Amino acid sequence: MNTVIAVPSSAPGGLEAPLGAHFCHCDMFTLVTVENAKIKEVQVVPNIPHEQGGCLAPVQYLADKGAKKIIAGGMGMRPLMGFAQVGIEVYHSNGHTTVGGAVKAMLKGELPQFSQNQTCGGGGGCNH
Repeated sequence: MNTVIAVPSSAPGGLEAPLGAHFCHCDMFTLVTVENAKIKEVQVVPNIPHEQGGCLAPVQYLADKGAKKIIAGGMGMRPLMGFAQVGIEVYHSNGHTTVGGAVKAMLKGELPQFSQNQTCGGGGGCNH
C-alpha cells in the first residue's frame, strides 16, 4: 500500500531541498509516495495562502492531496491538532536538514512523533 509523506520544503522542493523550518511558512511541500519502505514518486506542490483559515488551511490542503504523514521541524498547536483531526500522523524532523534525509530517517523508524511540548507559540517565532 502506498503512503504519501508531506514535507515542508524550501524552493525548489524535492528530495535534495532543505526542510522548511516551520510548517505554515514554508515555500512549498514535497510529497513523497512510499511503498514497502521505498520511495516511489516525488511531487512538489506550492504552499497555499492561508490568511482565511490560518495554519489549518494547509492542513486540509495536504489531506486533500492524500498525505497520511508529515515531517516538520516546527508547527503550532492548532495545526498539530488539525492534523490529528484529519488523520495525518506528524513526525519531528529531529535535526535532519534535507527532505530526502528526513524521509529516509522516517522509513528507518528514526523520527519521533511530534508532541505538544514541541509546538510553537505561533507567528513563526520558533526555535528549531
